[in-house]
Amino acid sequence: MPIRLPSGLMVGVSGFRGRVSEAFTPELAAGLAAAYGTFLAEEGRSGPVVVGRDSRTSGPMLAAAAAAGLVSAGRRVVDLGVVPTPTVLLAAADAEAAGAVAVTASHNPAEWNAFKFATGQGAFLSPERMERFLAFLAERNPVRAAWDALPEVERDDGAGRRHVERVLALPQLDVEQVRRAGLRIALDCVHGAGGVVLPELLKRLGCDVRAIGLEPHGRFPRDPEPTAQNLGDLAELTASSEAAAGLAVDPDADRLSLVDETGRPLGEDMTLALAADVVLRRSPGIVVANLSTSRVVDDVARAHGCPLLRAPVGEANVAWRMRREGAIVGGEGNGGVILPALHFTRDALVGAALALQFLADEPGAALSERVGRLPAYAIVKRKAPFPREALPAAFEALLRDMPSGGESNHEDGLRIDWTERREWLHVRPSGTEPVVRLIAESPAPGEGARELVAQAEGVLRRSGGG
Repeated sequence: MPIRLPSGLMVGVSGFRGRVSEAFTPELAAGLAAAYGTFLAEEGRSGPVVVGRDSRTSGPMLAAAAAAGLVSAGRRVVDLGVVPTPTVLLAAADAEAAGAVAVTASHNPAEWNAFKFATGQGAFLSPERMERFLAFLAERNPVRAAWDALPEVERDDGAGRRHVERVLALPQLDVEQVRRAGLRIALDCVHGAGGVVLPELLKRLGCDVRAIGLEPHGRFPRDPEPTAQNLGDLAELTASSEAAAGLAVDPDADRLSLVDETGRPLGEDMTLALAADVVLRRSPGIVVANLSTSRVVDDVARAHGCPLLRAPVGEANVAWRMRREGAIVGGEGNGGVILPALHFTRDALVGAALALQFLADEPGAALSERVGRLPAYAIVKRKAPFPREALPAAFEALLRDMPSGGESNHEDGLRIDWTERREWLHVRPSGTEPVVRLIAESPAPGEGARELVAQAEGVLRRSGGG
């Protein structure tokens, strides 16, 4: 029978995710993996399938289920163990694999886990290819290999080390210049997969590292999303150790947030802004960001005479638009930096290296001083339960009831821009949680953004949803 997806499973461009032992079970995991193995075979994809996981306590169980499902479909499996998600994708490209499975729920709480399916070229499935896979799941059974044709599972323990080497070889990074800067850096890996690679990268770049949350045991001491309100311990460590900056990653190390030398969280959007500045000052080109990313990235691109293009939220959406446009850098305002010089995926190791290069480019200037030269915005992010079937009517109500004069974009929910006021509002269904996200931005101190979100929440309540 075709695989039946449970109602509590979140399915979209970000893969398949749910609460472990509820919507996401090892039985479902094995079935999804077997189906993906068959799907790859029918596409004519040869080579192994790479599997890696973050540090969640459910990771060993679900990675084993992924391997079992893939082997049952006759696919050779290369198991990377606990590694960042970008390491999985890089290893898949290096191995000329048929595809890859990253076992991670990224920023979700510890009780969640997920499968993110990727191509052998080291990128997550495009929206179009994901649609084909979903259709395959609904209509087809996995094809199982005979008992005497089952491949073995291979182990690769060197993927993280190779990832570090590839980052150090990036043309946008002057390793000797960063080493000469002698930066002291505070680091919070939230007991996720970043702890197995980031300390090594920072030490290779000459940093004096003061760290918390390194052991990758998956019992997160805080909300694992590296947003400003979750970085109190890192902020204290950064200030008390007199570090030049603090770096925080999520459990699978594809997102990076920064704290300045005073212990002030800069907000996840600033990560992409600073990375773009480093890249564009060396090689100008197109920048791509998602529709929920701060205007500060537009300002950085404009300062270098470069265009910024927008894509729907979701790493795959941004990455595939970057491919189409030939972008030189891009990412998402959640701290995800994508640098095509390495690969088309969000990568906290890349983000960290570029952040250090940003500091080394002006060794006499503090991070707070450098950031203070950029236009200051306040971004407000809220989320609320809201029935998806009520969203079309809610969007119509928002267009009718929100302040006039805005320009609307319907690529991903609804975004309204009031360009002259330098304000915008984005309302969209989450692809990773059963909620609607409301994001607004205005020039600091941000009263306009708070008012926009409050107005939007009122419209949603009146429209019959929340």
